[in-house]
Amino acid sequence: MDNCLSIKHLFLSTKNNKMKIRNFLVSFALLFSLSGAMMGQSFDLNSQIPKDKETIRGVLPNGMTYFIRHNAEPKDRASFYMIQNVGALLENDNQNGLAHFLEHMAFNGTKHFPGKGIIKTLEKHGVSFGGNINAYTAKNETVYNISDVPTKQKSLLDTCLLVLNDWSNYLLLDKDEIDSERGVISEEWRTRRTASFRLRTQIAPFLYKGSKYAERDVIGDLNIIKTFKPKTIKSFYHDWYRTDLQAIAIVGDFDVKDMEAKVKALFSKIPAVKNAKKRPIFQIPENKELIFKLATDKEAQQSGISLYIKHKNTDLNTLAELKDSYVHSFYNAMLGSRISELLQKGTPPFISASSGIGGLVRGYSCYSVSATANPSKEAEALEAVYTEVERIKQHGFHQSELDRIKIGMKASLESSYKQRNKIHNDSYCKAYKSEYTVNSVCTSSEFDYQFGLYVVETMTLEDVNKVASKWITKENRVVTITGPDKDVKHIGIKEVKEVLARVEAKKLTPYVDAASGKKLISEELKGGKVVATKELKDFSATEWTLSNNVKVVYRFADFDKDAVSLSSWSEGGTSLYDNKDIVSAGSAGSFIGAYGVGDFSATSLRKVLAGKNVSVSPYISGLTEGIRGGCSPKDFETMLKLVYLYFEHPRFDVEAHNALISRNRAAIKNMATNPQKILKDSIKMIFSNYNPRVHLFNNKYLDEIDINKIEEVYKERISDASDFTFVIVGNIPKDKVKLMVEKYIGSLTDIDRKETWKDRTYPKQKGKTVKVLYSPMETPKGTVIVKYSKAAKYNSHNRICQSIVGSILDLRYTENIREKEGGTYGVSVSPSVSRIPNEKLGMTISFNCDPDKADHLKSLVYKEIDTFIKEGPTQDELDKIIKSIKKNSEQGKNHNSYWMSALTTLYYSGENVLSSSYMDDVLDDLTVKDIRKAAKRFFKKADIMDVTILPQK
Repeated sequence: MDNCLSIKHLFLSTKNNKMKIRNFLVSFALLFSLSGAMMGQSFDLNSQIPKDKETIRGVLPNGMTYFIRHNAEPKDRASFYMIQNVGALLENDNQNGLAHFLEHMAFNGTKHFPGKGIIKTLEKHGVSFGGNINAYTAKNETVYNISDVPTKQKSLLDTCLLVLNDWSNYLLLDKDEIDSERGVISEEWRTRRTASFRLRTQIAPFLYKGSKYAERDVIGDLNIIKTFKPKTIKSFYHDWYRTDLQAIAIVGDFDVKDMEAKVKALFSKIPAVKNAKKRPIFQIPENKELIFKLATDKEAQQSGISLYIKHKNTDLNTLAELKDSYVHSFYNAMLGSRISELLQKGTPPFISASSGIGGLVRGYSCYSVSATANPSKEAEALEAVYTEVERIKQHGFHQSELDRIKIGMKASLESSYKQRNKIHNDSYCKAYKSEYTVNSVCTSSEFDYQFGLYVVETMTLEDVNKVASKWITKENRVVTITGPDKDVKHIGIKEVKEVLARVEAKKLTPYVDAASGKKLISEELKGGKVVATKELKDFSATEWTLSNNVKVVYRFADFDKDAVSLSSWSEGGTSLYDNKDIVSAGSAGSFIGAYGVGDFSATSLRKVLAGKNVSVSPYISGLTEGIRGGCSPKDFETMLKLVYLYFEHPRFDVEAHNALISRNRAAIKNMATNPQKILKDSIKMIFSNYNPRVHLFNNKYLDEIDINKIEEVYKERISDASDFTFVIVGNIPKDKVKLMVEKYIGSLTDIDRKETWKDRTYPKQKGKTVKVLYSPMETPKGTVIVKYSKAAKYNSHNRICQSIVGSILDLRYTENIREKEGGTYGVSVSPSVSRIPNEKLGMTISFNCDPDKADHLKSLVYKEIDTFIKEGPTQDELDKIIKSIKKNSEQGKNHNSYWMSALTTLYYSGENVLSSSYMDDVLDDLTVKDIRKAAKRFFKKADIMDVTILPQK
């Protein structure tokens, strides 16, 4: 949980929060060992929520607000945000889409940075467009950001301030630049026209009936985008981009007093708009009668049903209101746990489901009940989920359910508090955005910790049980049904009303909370001993060899204070299985998590792990198998217990298996006729050259998944610990790690088996293969995919050159195909390097576009490659990419994940990422001539798969 995002942001900011209640529950960690001082803290709930005092807040004479804070995560970096309290809802009808268009124009010429000057200037310092420089437009806000800016060069900070200054009031809005951007926006419009987007467009007039929320979708009207006059967008810009509707947020590793002085000096010069229009607040009219909408689409794959009960928000100003947000989160998590339980057994009529309280749009929240229904089972799905909601309304929760969430909440609070110095600059900036736009106070870590503990200690079961009756009202209800327009029977408003009335009239039996009293491991473990020790001085790590021949590598790292990571592997994977068993073998790793482990089903395991910040996941991939995990330092022993159980006592639950198969069958029922699925399957088979080991996800695939074969494969792969290597990185003392490793990993079975993977490489098509596929489409769209591959020696020089060539081509395609041609919203360039099972290089270039332009734009892809081979990159291009690589590498070293990756790479591939020869020496010696040669070697004789997808005529 981010500090300044605080509890209320986590629970109320977006509708998606309620849909992630399982993740919210699982993410809670340990705690009960709290200081008496913290536990004894009391609060006056009528008092105001206190603001974070480390933040400098101010309002300039022209009305602009600013937030400035020192923060060293990441070290020597800063983030700059321009927050406009302006979005698509402020558009006139003839401006529909221009709020978003204006956001694009902010990167196409300003007073101090003509043309693409902002991007070109910042990229010289390794600050990349898309990665570090970006923006978004929503219905109520537009936000620009420049992130991870190096702070050692003071002039660069001044440059970023000048960019914000220009974004505020000095966009050029040049006619030629506007005309060039029309194509880019048109292609973004095309890209967004998916089935889900079209369904949302059908639903909006009903969900937001009578409000402007029903009229704006941000991307806007394509006809307006193509034809508006420059004066129309300039009018929107003048009316709404103004200092009294703007805030800047600057967070990073710099002198805050000096930064504040610069902000005052620079931004105070921006004139306030005279006779400014009043910024409207948009309301959604109430409805007494249920509003219903059935929305269908030819390309929709699944049926969804949702009940929304809309509520107008009260201001979240007092501690009492903040406490209510905690209560809502507890309710969501407890209900989510019950729904998850339904998915683990039997054959529920839904594929997935959720229910709880979440955000709707600015100023409104909603109680929602949603399900992705089995085909033609919409009524049954709604009844099943709504029954669980009504069961809570009638009988409430059990104290045991609340106690589990309390344990988890306390653990989460402690984990967040330990990580309070590891909050990223962008997290603070996003919190300030919420404080500015919706008056949601950014609080301190200390307050979040103390108040959170107070709420957990004082919250009662009655508090949580009151939620349902308060939020599940008869008014302001909207029900939406979404799904395919054929081969599925959809229900209407009459059936919906009957289902709701029938459930509400039932006298339901109380939920039974069957918690297991068993220990994770009840047997006595034999343990083992470290028989050999090796110090890895360069990595500050230690290698232990145990008496059962397991190799364990440990490095202490406290960059992430409350985290320990584990990774393990051995060679073999699915490569050891014949074609007839490949589907079951490939499914084993993903299915095992649904079965539980040892004596515990997935449901009972979740309950027994309540309050533990721990996750352990076995996997079986093409060439390796292993177990990955992560935990809080206090739960390290629990993590190793789970590792032991997944090795020695895996579980194969037939009921859970059948439930998962049933849900997957329901999910794919309408995929077979979906044009996008057909195309994806076609591409998959073409690119694999119809490899018999490559299977399409369909009913035949599910038919081949056999739980007995999964059990056989899993027990073969995750069995002999002697050929496993474990890497552990985290904030836990070395002596404790050694003790626990000897006890649990030392107890794993050793059968002294030596295995490696088999080369199952299937021959690829040689030379150039061109395919044109046709598919029916609701929105005509062309897709171009050009994939290069070539056998090449794996070494640092080739690896780095391939990455640089891809990055430079990405820059060029953005400039030529996106900007100059206006031909696509974006070109994806993905370089790849493979070491095993075969050494090779790859490059995949893909984009969506107007189908009539597909051939022309594809010719530009090849033309640019030809030019690159002949001329190579410019020195400026090479310098940009090298600076970006070095900046990102330097930044990554301050995280545990860097050291986990470094040690894994060392032991798996033998490469020392700390060695200067791995990257720095290569980067320092590279010339434009080297890159040109590398491109020529790769592209000249590479095999090419050239696929174009066009709409069926």
